[in-house]
Parts: sequence; C-alpha cells; structure tokens
Amino acid sequence: MDKHIAFIGGGNMASAIIGGLVAQGFALSHLHVVEPFDAARTKLHDAFGINAHAKAGDFLTSADLVVWAVKPQTFKDAALQVQSFTRNALHLSVAAGIRSDTIAQWLHTHRVIRSMPNTPALIGKGITALVARDGVSLADKDWASAVIQTTGDVIWLNDETQIDAVTALSGSGPAYMFYFMEAMREAGIGMGLDATQAYQLAVATFIGAGKLAKASSEPPEVLRQRVTSKGGTTNAALSAMEHSGIKASFIQAMQAAQVRAKELGDEFGAV
Repeated sequence: MDKHIAFIGGGNMASAIIGGLVAQGFALSHLHVVEPFDAARTKLHDAFGINAHAKAGDFLTSADLVVWAVKPQTFKDAALQVQSFTRNALHLSVAAGIRSDTIAQWLHTHRVIRSMPNTPALIGKGITALVARDGVSLADKDWASAVIQTTGDVIWLNDETQIDAVTALSGSGPAYMFYFMEAMREAGIGMGLDATQAYQLAVATFIGAGKLAKASSEPPEVLRQRVTSKGGTTNAALSAMEHSGIKASFIQAMQAAQVRAKELGDEFGAV
C-alpha cells in the first residue's frame, strides 16, 4: 500500500483496477493516471477524485508499477513518451495484441507482465490470465496478482503463446455469453414471454449455472447430464443443438478468435 502505481490510459479497464484498489484502501495520492482525453479525465475525477494528467511527466518517476491500459494502436507512441520516466518500474500490460518482447523493447526493460482480462472485471467478477518475462521476480508476480485480484480471479500461464487461446476463450468470452442470451431472449419472445421476462430468465440462468459450476467439483458433462432426462425437454433441446452442429461451430468460432489474436500480435508487434 506504500507503493505508487501509474496507469497509462484511463478507460474502462484502468477504472476497474483503480476502483478495486480504492475499495481496498489504496491511497489516491499514490495513484497516477495519464489520459489524453478530457472526458475520460473528468470521468476519473468524478468517480474517484483523481486528477489525471494529459501527458507523461516527471511524476511518473515515482511509479513502482505501471499499468498499460491503452489501445493497441496507440501503445508504441505512449511507450516512447513514457519509457524515459519508468525504467525502474514493473510494467503490467492489459492491452490486447501487444507481445511482451515488443513491450520490453519499447520500454527498455524486461520487468514486463502481459495479461488478458475480460469485461466482468468492471464489476469485480473478471478473470485475468497473466504471463511474466524472465526479468520478473516472484515478488513482482505476487504484487501483480494482488493488483489484478481487485477485479476478480487470476491465473498464471507458463507460455505467452497461450495468451491467444485465453483471448479466444475468456477475453472474448463475455460476448459469446451475451450472444446466447440474445438467442434465449428471442426464443422466449417467440414462445409467448415478453422481452423483459425472457431476458431476466436468461440472465438468471447464466448466473446460476455459472455459480453452480464453480461450486461443483464435477465436470460440465456430468452437470449437463444431471439436468437431462431421457425423453425430456432438455434432451429434446440438446438433441436439436447436436443435430445443428452448434458445439462444433462454437469450437470453430473460438479457434477463429485465436487465429485473429495471433494476427493482431503480428500486426502490432512491429518495433
């Protein structure tokens, strides 16, 4: 709690982490934010009382940890402006698509951790995968975990190439859930419910099933079978899904997301 954290970028993910830190008593005086957009700076001030900076400056030299929460296409320009102030800091990137070797070259340090969060972090229910370069100590990893755990669960990877799979599975995953909620709402309307009723049922079902899965030691196949009676309604629905090839299509869709994640890494990885 006596260390200083700087955020480069003050958007949604930075706000999620800042909110988690503030909730745990982290001193506002030890938080620094660089955010070029006036509206985003105003939003941070209204939400947390933080006076964010429009550009990098000497104040960044006090940062023990720098959290990179910028868009991939602006990361390099931001790094070139910041790197002279932060060479002694630990760097944690929550930006998609930028590999750690590229970040290390831009910032002239190997104390770099790359992560892939997801949007439920905004309400403290996210899950974030992290991977560290060789220059990161165990103490650094513990600190990064503590910071990110203010937004939800954390898992550590041993191989950075796994980040593309995480991006496809959990990074993009909330959109898949919302997509299925859309379908459930539309089906409910078609079967005579109103839109509000159908959506309420869909959301509650996703939340309940997720909590049940998390609380259970049984695999999803067994949990599914416990809901499915031979010749019953659930069996009819699942049989229709299997006949339509929904599971195979869903797997193929996530593989497409993984391929695209790798392509983005190649695109933004130019030094």
